[in-house]
Amino acid sequence: MIEMKTIAEVCEMFALTPRTLRYYEEIGLLRPKRNSANHRVYDKKELAKIKLIERGKRYNFKLDEIKEMILLFDIDRTGIKQLERTIAYGREKIKEIDQRIAELQEIRREILYLERKFTKKLNELRSETKT
Repeated sequence: MIEMKTIAEVCEMFALTPRTLRYYEEIGLLRPKRNSANHRVYDKKELAKIKLIERGKRYNFKLDEIKEMILLFDIDRTGIKQLERTIAYGREKIKEIDQRIAELQEIRREILYLERKFTKKLNELRSETKT
């Protein structure tokens, strides 16, 4: 028998709100089953999708990108297309990260330069006021 998790259990597992899970369902990322009381229940496949969604969000992927990567498995059960697209998105994300790192390093250099300049000026002003 397949173990199913309730929406409350899934929310606790992933630190999500029921509203978030319903939103993922609304946009087609999740397809939970319904129990006899018509409550949402999540099987291993849906839990794996949630794990992928959360990882994608942590890596700053857009929900549309995450959806494409997840739904590709439904189109190609071998997983090849899903992996190819995931690798392509990952490479794009690495380029974005490298660009952001370069920008942050430039900002850091500028701040350090200004700090030295302002410290020198401050010391000069303090020296002038002592005399």
